[in-house]
Amino acid sequence: MKQYTLGKTGITVPKNAFGALPIQRVSTEDAVNLLRKAYDGGMRFFDTARAYTDSEVKVGEAFDGMRDQVYIASKTHATTPEKFWEELETTLSNLRTDHLDLYQLHCVEQCYRPGDGTGLYECLLEAKAQGKTRHIGITTHRIGVAEEIVESGLYETLQYPFSYLATERDIELVKATEKAGMGFIAMKGLSGGLLTNSAACMAFMDEYPVLPIWGIQREKELDEWLSFFEKEAEMTPEIRAVIEKDRAELLGDFCRGCGYCAPCTVGISVRDCARMSQMIRRAPSAGWLSERWQSEMRKIEDCVECGICMTRCPYQLNIPALLKKNLEDYDAILAGKVQV
Repeated sequence: MKQYTLGKTGITVPKNAFGALPIQRVSTEDAVNLLRKAYDGGMRFFDTARAYTDSEVKVGEAFDGMRDQVYIASKTHATTPEKFWEELETTLSNLRTDHLDLYQLHCVEQCYRPGDGTGLYECLLEAKAQGKTRHIGITTHRIGVAEEIVESGLYETLQYPFSYLATERDIELVKATEKAGMGFIAMKGLSGGLLTNSAACMAFMDEYPVLPIWGIQREKELDEWLSFFEKEAEMTPEIRAVIEKDRAELLGDFCRGCGYCAPCTVGISVRDCARMSQMIRRAPSAGWLSERWQSEMRKIEDCVECGICMTRCPYQLNIPALLKKNLEDYDAILAGKVQV
């Protein structure tokens, strides 16, 4: 397994890390078992966040008594100094530790700077000075904001969506972080579940200076990622063909499934309905054609085009148009006019 050093932090870990957002959906016992199995299998970097409900608590229980054997990163959505310190203390308590290896401002829409009036960057520096975090980072879904962050030189790491559906601009961002001495943490490596070939995803990541964090909820998912400690994924002609086929089918305006658009004012399940066309072709279709999902897709007809979802979308998608397009495709599939 290749190793990756997160920029100037000096944190060096296998290029195969654990994203702990999904473990909020499983029991504490199952989560702890997953986390410990991940460690036993070779993973050393674990990323969580205050916003992931009880994810931090589960990570804290899993690694209680072995804190110095893992690297733990967390994040805060705080927009004020008061909230920053409150969330940091809660995070440290949840994780049963007196320090984080990396603390990140979470899903930002601007590059926080010293003297900008928010006080957030100053809070990060003070937390580092107090030893409550060893390194500081930031996460965003917006490419323009990410580029500004790299140019600022203020942060040690950037966490940003990166998969083999990356654009040339995304790839240039990775190169810019390397040149700036920043670590790049690659989230959304499966593009919200649209990519299903783990070997292709891993082989792609191995070609770039990034640390991929895989969102893991089930043991069989973990087993796939751990298998690459035994046998590295290689960029073979067959894998290259898989990537090229997926890029041809999926590039363009598609929903990554981040869920930041929710809640919908009329109850549409935007996260799933806006990417139904892709999901129905990339997973067993029976589940997506059930009465439940037919009912959910019909809710699209109730869309009032209020635009609130679009103001929340990090990718600036025209969500009402995307929903309408998916409903038309869905109806054509139900009517047998389109084969899947």
